[in-house]
Amino acid sequence: MSRFVDRVVIHVAAGDGGNGCASVHREKFKPLGGPDGGNGGRGGDVVLVVDENVHTLLDFHFRPNAAATNGKQGLGSNKDGANGGDLELRVPDGTVVLTEDGKVLADLVGPGTRMVAAAGGRGGLGNASLASKARKAPGFALLGEPGETSDLVLELKSVADVGLVGFPSAGKSSLIAVLSAARPKIADYPFTTLVPNLGVVTAGESVFTVADVPGLIPGASQGKGLGLDFLRHIERCAVLVHVVDCGTEEPGRDPVSDVDALEAELAQYTPSLGTDLATRPRMIALNKIDVADGKDLADMVRSEFESRGLPVFEISAATREGLREFNFALAAVVEQARADRPPAAPTRIVLRPTAVNDTGFTVEPDPDEADGFVVRGERPERWIRQTNFDNDEAVGYLADRLARLGVEDRLAKLGAIPGSAVTIGNVTFEWEPSTPAGIAAVTMAHRGTDPRLERDHRVGAADRKAARRVRRGLADPIEDDE
Repeated sequence: MSRFVDRVVIHVAAGDGGNGCASVHREKFKPLGGPDGGNGGRGGDVVLVVDENVHTLLDFHFRPNAAATNGKQGLGSNKDGANGGDLELRVPDGTVVLTEDGKVLADLVGPGTRMVAAAGGRGGLGNASLASKARKAPGFALLGEPGETSDLVLELKSVADVGLVGFPSAGKSSLIAVLSAARPKIADYPFTTLVPNLGVVTAGESVFTVADVPGLIPGASQGKGLGLDFLRHIERCAVLVHVVDCGTEEPGRDPVSDVDALEAELAQYTPSLGTDLATRPRMIALNKIDVADGKDLADMVRSEFESRGLPVFEISAATREGLREFNFALAAVVEQARADRPPAAPTRIVLRPTAVNDTGFTVEPDPDEADGFVVRGERPERWIRQTNFDNDEAVGYLADRLARLGVEDRLAKLGAIPGSAVTIGNVTFEWEPSTPAGIAAVTMAHRGTDPRLERDHRVGAADRKAARRVRRGLADPIEDDE
């Protein structure tokens, strides 16, 4: 049995970036070949793409988890790692992407419209890309960044021109069946449609779509019955048609009170797309005039609706009486709405730009740590993720980057002292003011080390050599550039 699913929660995970490679070129008779580590590959994106051949979100109901592939690690000989493959998820036209708290991220309309639901992580730089005058042969590389992960809500809002609304068993399914080639379930006992039905209608040269929304009941806008689940399907409609049952025998029911109850529910419903249903054109279809007393009841209430400025049509879905006039009236309203509507691009690329931060970071006192500080910012947090803390030279490179950005100066101005706890991202460390950023002292260290992070005070080979030259009176102490 086929199922119609128009709301799902999916869990998307982009691919992680590959790590950079720390490598030194080695070749016979070339002892100092220099760094040749390649960069890591970019992680794959998770992309939502509108496909006109997809009409339901059923696939995501059974497979809500989607993950792209990771980028590959860089290699020696300046070989960059391969990029991860993007994962494209096909969604129906009219899919709205929301966060779990209801914030609209994108409205995907038009075949080919794309949205990056989760961006892949950037690959880490290899040591060949990190070489500089201060670090001619870096003994470290940057780590790849993790890809984005997110929980998204997908809602399908049917792209229909006409929306048929009414109480259960008002004849909406029968009406869409005679107007179009749609074949919804129809029965001669009281029941309501469980899923929206779409039909394509032709009136002369006009072609438009009609949506049969499951029956509404009082309280539908507050979640009672099925109305709240399917009211979203009329948000895009150019005209709403109240299908009124003129042959009902239920006590307390009449066409005027039915329309008033439906209007009250539509007024209380808040569309997530920000549209106003109260401004949509309305039409009244007095259905079932072929049954006993149906025609008389329609004649009695016609003047009441006309006094409200609503076009009224007396129809019968069973005998097709009045359907031709009703059909062409719908086409005229739809054509007018299309003429008034600004032209929409058939294909769009959805971008989610981030706010520009002039300083790049902020430093605030840590509420959970006495005399501690928290550094927030896109670049400092990204640098933390890229750093291999098992490599002292990589840690020193991180310190230089933070110092150049101005983090150390800001900490000093806020009263940080040596030993203060500083948290950046998910890493907390004791702050020690470093030497000025970019100092050439790092060239005196062995690959993978940094003299600012040394734990002992042993005299190095360069210091011993300089002292020996002084003792011999050969020259003043100099720094060894090797």
